[in-house]
Amino acid sequence: MIAFWTLAVVMIASATWCVTAKKPVYSVVALLLHFAALAATYLTLNAEFLAVIQIIVYSGAILILFLFVIALLSSGVAPFSVGQNRLPRIVVPALALALIALGFLTWALARTVAPAASPGASTVGPVGTANVFGSVGDFGTALFTTYLLPFEITALILMVAVIGVVLLASDQTPYLPSKKHAAEVRREMREAILRGGEQ
Repeated sequence: MIAFWTLAVVMIASATWCVTAKKPVYSVVALLLHFAALAATYLTLNAEFLAVIQIIVYSGAILILFLFVIALLSSGVAPFSVGQNRLPRIVVPALALALIALGFLTWALARTVAPAASPGASTVGPVGTANVFGSVGDFGTALFTTYLLPFEITALILMVAVIGVVLLASDQTPYLPSKKHAAEVRREMREAILRGGEQ
């Protein structure tokens, strides 16, 4: 129970930080913390498959996509200031935080009691066994029977988003009234970048 409440506080705090952060990169870091806490919550429920999928799909793919979008949206506006290299100073705190998180997860998993099986629900058993809570079979059954309609709606929304991105990223610039105006905008941006580099 202590692990649940601790992870719940971390998830609520990271979600609040993600929404209220002033810089988009900080929002991505908060979202990464939220995904990690959610994966740890899956681990406490003996759903190792869902925890691994949470890390691989969301933290490894979708979060990197967010970072690419942020990097591309901020490019071409002004030259970036390099600043000082702060990477060496973060190694020791990052290692300490990783060791503390690993110790906490080990302690939480050792004290976790498996949830009791309710009638009609999937049973509790060893990881990897068929039809147990958190197994691949149980996840697939729930996804393609109980939650089939939300799954299909999500697929449709993602397809519409992909089509929108392809249209927005095409060579044509529909938001500019003419090719002449587009050339002027490109020239002004190039001059602004050159002026920024001379300062």
